Parts: sequence; structure tokens; C-alpha cells
Amino acid sequence: MEQREAVREDATPQSSALSWLLASVGIVSCGVAFAVDFHKASSAASQDWSPFVLVTGLLLVGLVANEDGLFEAAGNRLARLSKNGVVLFLGAALLIGAVTAVLNLDTSVAFLTPVLIYTARSRGGGEAPLLYGCLLLSNAGSLFLPGSNLTNLIVLGHSRLTGAGFISHMWAPATTALVVTALVIAVLEHRELRIEPSKIAASVKPTLGLGLVAVLASAILVLVLPAPDPAPAVLMVGVVAIVVRLIRGKDSVGHVFEVLGVPLLVGLFGIAVALGTIGRAWSFPSTLLSHLDIWSTAAVAALSAVLFNNLPAASLLAAHAPTHPYALLIGLNLGPNLCITGSLAWLLWIRAARVAGARTSLMRASRFGMVTVPLSILAALAVMVMMG
Repeated sequence: MEQREAVREDATPQSSALSWLLASVGIVSCGVAFAVDFHKASSAASQDWSPFVLVTGLLLVGLVANEDGLFEAAGNRLARLSKNGVVLFLGAALLIGAVTAVLNLDTSVAFLTPVLIYTARSRGGGEAPLLYGCLLLSNAGSLFLPGSNLTNLIVLGHSRLTGAGFISHMWAPATTALVVTALVIAVLEHRELRIEPSKIAASVKPTLGLGLVAVLASAILVLVLPAPDPAPAVLMVGVVAIVVRLIRGKDSVGHVFEVLGVPLLVGLFGIAVALGTIGRAWSFPSTLLSHLDIWSTAAVAALSAVLFNNLPAASLLAAHAPTHPYALLIGLNLGPNLCITGSLAWLLWIRAARVAGARTSLMRASRFGMVTVPLSILAALAVMVMMG
């Protein structure tokens, strides 16, 4: 219950100001793009809208699932079953990977970060591997399904690929990236993982109702429907679920608005449309990618994600159908682990950790990324090549 209350805390004035500043930049950028070239901006917006609609729906579903105690119960179960820190971390890695795959990496970091922090505290220590692991493993696990990361839908917006079709291509590279990232964190944080539990966590029982139904419905929709069809359907599931909670007086519009991070989503969408317009008007990005192999494509994608954020970078680099779309996704999804500028997940992670009373070090997280990113990218690409 404590971690569910934590995510209800409001953002600080500073973070709110930054969010609205980003929203203003996005709105202005988008407006300029439409004013300069309406046709190309419309094309960019057409490619970018579905990922943002989908993540809104998934965040709503995640909010309902969180309020029903599904994440808290899963973390509590891990704490009670884990005899040592290594087992707890491995279980947490599987939980993070599953939530990221089904409900998106932003949902994962927003709701699992406080859960895992309290899970570690309920055992008496070993918080750091779970805290930093939630961020890094969420990014690493975002290659499983189209909805796992907005970049997946942006890059593959040129093809109507179902979730089942996507996972048939990416399950092996995605699993490899998740495993490599988990192993690196385990090695670097081996001292923390050796901490034996000093107490037994109290049992927590979830509410098996609306949240579970919404999660299952969203997973089925993402798996079965071809992109971009799942976006409005999942949004409808999320809206219906949250409206039910609002009618029952179990939530507030202000809290929902805060959890969604509406200004951040608006800002990133506007910037993505602007860069997508540039990518359609300027042939250099697509020409460059057409001359690169999969290894260089992933490297360029990772660097672009750090420079521009992975969502606008995806819109820029995939303005035209890329030559190596899956290699591009590997770079865009794993590269953000290098730096806070890489993905929205970093900002959500910082906020979630803060409200749970944990102190985060961006330098420490980036040091993890400097090791995990090249290793996970190389390993994922190697597996993809071997799989044909």
C-alpha cells in the first residue's frame, strides 16, 4: 500500500516547469513544421500519432493495475520467495521484462521503480541493483513487442506488422539484450546482491479485477492486431478502466493527468513530428542509413537517441523506410541507457524513485550504461545475424 501511495505524490514545481517548457518547445516546433511544409508534417504526424496514443492507453492500464496492487503483490511475492539478493534480482529482472513487454517501458519504470525499492527495503537492504536495474532493464526489455517502446511503432510504421509477427523477429535479440544487461548489473553490484534478508516481508494480496482484465485485454490487442490498430483499442481499454475508477471515487483527474505526464508526451510528440518533417525534406539521414550495415546502423541509432531522445530520433531516421529496421531499433532502444537524454523513461524513473524516497545518481546510472550498452547491442545484433 505504501508504494501505491508514493506514486500519488505530485511532481515538484521544478519538474513541472521543465515538463511545460518541453511541451511549449514541442508545440512551437510542430507548428513551425506544419507552417513550412504541411504535407510532410502531416505525413510525420500520421506516422507518430499511434505510438503516443498507445503509450497513453498502456499508462492508464498500468495505473489501474498498480492501484489494484498487482505490481506491489508481485514485488512482495518476490521478496518472500527470494532466499538471497541474487534470486531476488533475477526475479525482478523477469518481472521488469514482462511488464515492459506487455505494458511498455514507461509503465514499467513509473510503477515498478517504487515497488522494487520497497521490495528491497522490506527485506532489509540491497536496494541499488533493483533501483538502477529497473531503468536499464526496462530500456533493454523494450524490444519484445511493438508496444514495448514507442520507437518500435515509429520505425515499423511503414508496415502493418502484428505483435506476433514482431516478436517472431525480435524475441531472441530482445532476450539477449535483457540477459546481458542483467548480468552486467549483477556483476557490478555483486556486493549489494550478497546482502542476506534481515526480515520477512508482510504478505500482500492484490485485487484481481479491473486491472488484471485491462492488462490481459491490452496484451491480446497488441499481439493480434497489426500496427497501428492496437493504439485506439488499447486507449479505449485504458480510458474505460480509469473512468470506472473515477466514477467509483477511487481516483482523481489530477492524479491521472500527473501519472500520464501529459506535458512530456505533448512535447515529445511535437518534437518528433518536427524531426520527422526534417527527415522527409532532407535526404541525408535516409541516404546515410542506406549505406550502412547493421552494426553501423545500430551505432548511429544509439548516438542519435542520446543526442535527440530516442522518440524524435526514430521519427527522423525512419522518415523513409530504413534498410535495416530491426538493427535501427536495437540502437534506438538500448542506446538510451547511456544518458538521461536518451528516453522519457529516465525522467519517469527519477520521479518515481524520488517519491519513493530513493536518491538516484545520474552519473552512476550512466556508468552502468557505458558497460551495458555496447555489450547488449553487440550481443543482440550477433544473435539476430545467427537467427537469420
